[in-house]
Amino acid sequence: MDPLRQTLNPNKRLKEEFVSNLTGSSMLEIAALSAIIPALVILRQWSSFARVNGKFNVEVATSKKDDDKVPSRRDFRSYAVSLVVDYLFVVLPVLLILTVLADWAYIFTVLIILLLLLCISAKRSSYLRFKGEQHSSSPRTTISSYRVLVVITTCLSILAVDFKVFPRRYAKTETYGTGLMDLGVGSFVMANALVSRKARNSISVNWKATLKSISPLLFLGFGRLITTTGVDYQVHVGEYGVHWNFFFTLAAVSLLTSIFNIHPEYCGFFGLLVLIGYQACLLRGLNKYLISHERTADIISQNKEGLFSIFGYWGMYLVGVHLGYKILFSNHSSKKVGSIQSARARVWILAVLFWFLTIILDKYVERVSRRMCNLAFVMLVFAQNFQVLSVLMLSDLVPGQKPLALEEAFNQNLLGSFLQANVLTGLVNLSMDTLSASSVTAVGVLLGYSFVLSAVTGLVWSCGIKLKFW
Repeated sequence: MDPLRQTLNPNKRLKEEFVSNLTGSSMLEIAALSAIIPALVILRQWSSFARVNGKFNVEVATSKKDDDKVPSRRDFRSYAVSLVVDYLFVVLPVLLILTVLADWAYIFTVLIILLLLLCISAKRSSYLRFKGEQHSSSPRTTISSYRVLVVITTCLSILAVDFKVFPRRYAKTETYGTGLMDLGVGSFVMANALVSRKARNSISVNWKATLKSISPLLFLGFGRLITTTGVDYQVHVGEYGVHWNFFFTLAAVSLLTSIFNIHPEYCGFFGLLVLIGYQACLLRGLNKYLISHERTADIISQNKEGLFSIFGYWGMYLVGVHLGYKILFSNHSSKKVGSIQSARARVWILAVLFWFLTIILDKYVERVSRRMCNLAFVMLVFAQNFQVLSVLMLSDLVPGQKPLALEEAFNQNLLGSFLQANVLTGLVNLSMDTLSASSVTAVGVLLGYSFVLSAVTGLVWSCGIKLKFW
């Protein structure tokens, strides 16, 4: 082997084995984590209110009147302080719960839910005493919080998984099972589907716009392939295949959605047809082919997991578009209290329904498999994501709250922050032996990594820089 490659990543094989042959966690633990993380955001949003002279003021100096507003130089110090406090209240607890406090997940779930209910009761009565009238935010504000949580949790996990302090049950499963990290790509697809142009009923085919959105993804996909090959970086082939990766999947989903130009009203039905048809093929023998470790020299066999799972992710995207259209962008979606209560009820009902379908499909049809993106996995993604949304929608029970500074910063550069996290993860892995790091060292590195990620994302947004194209 090339001596340079040995120097760059001498523990490649050990690191690949470290994330291989895993069976995941339980659905109950996934549900518990899905309650803790959004609850932390709500508690931080409510804690940013202070009563001054009988009125409620927000500590965060940046109000999100529109997507283009950034903090002025005069307010930058206040903005920086808010960003640090957001980090301490949201990012730090999430990081600790995913690592050294993982065994306490169920206890923290109960405690945070009780605290959340107590705060709802206390702050709602206090708020109404001074405001008298409710002014709830649109469900689209909740979607922004949800998308930010997806990216932050994913960014924390992609580096944490390389340390022993991160529980193996949270890592991606090999064939069947439910690991927290299994939900990353599906949640990213889902988060984009709910607020996509198609969900907003912008259905005209514009091939120039399509190519413009796909080209950067292809560039990133090939860039990742070339980079990981060049530095001999560890790659778990069972995830997508030998050459395939996350960015190629996003590009393929975007391309298929453009080719089959379906009105969002019918995307749900068409998406279900795709998912059911794909599941039928899996049950007729395709699943055995996809979980087999045997590969021939042809490009399809080399990348069978990534290529065939496209159908699952595409079906998931289409159903997500339909749900976004119905819940967020239909004529019934507005800032009126009645409309918001209706949207909240629908999201809660869908969360329960999707969890029920996940359990039934996992038990009687085929076990959950991220590797194949089968029907049970798609339902799990919907269940977990709608549960997060349902918890976040509780924030409207205390009307008038504004997005956190951290949310605004990440929301403007979701993909940019994810790319930054990938680069930082690669640098950490190439500069140290993550497998031999102690728990203290691992947590220290992860704290530094997460703080740099948050600080740079906040700084980029304060400078008015955006990276949004999918």
